[in-house]
Amino acid sequence: MRTRHTLLTVSLLCLLPLQVWAEACIIQAESARMDIKLCQQNRSIPPHLFKSGFCQPTLAGQKTTVTFAEHCPSGAFGVCRNAQSGGMPYQQDIYYYGVATDARYLKPACERQSKGVWLDNPPLR
Repeated sequence: MRTRHTLLTVSLLCLLPLQVWAEACIIQAESARMDIKLCQQNRSIPPHLFKSGFCQPTLAGQKTTVTFAEHCPSGAFGVCRNAQSGGMPYQQDIYYYGVATDARYLKPACERQSKGVWLDNPPLR
């Protein structure tokens, strides 16, 4: 009976969405002309790939800092849900902070390039 209970528990844990083990990275980039802040919330990227690849931007001429968190902070003006990058099958949510009028460029990129769904003013966590 104990083995059956353990198998049931393990099976139920496998059904939980990846959000239970949430991880996010907050990326801030500064240059003489602009500041950028976004947050990538992992949905299905293997953790080692998320930290070593997806959260390691290289932006020429900009000072970049990356901070890891459990979830993206509130206050984003938009989010690209289920975004994919580089033809990879993995998904993430990308939260954008700062200048809300940038949504006019970010929304088409989200929907066409990243195959995501754009949400204005996402709900607070």
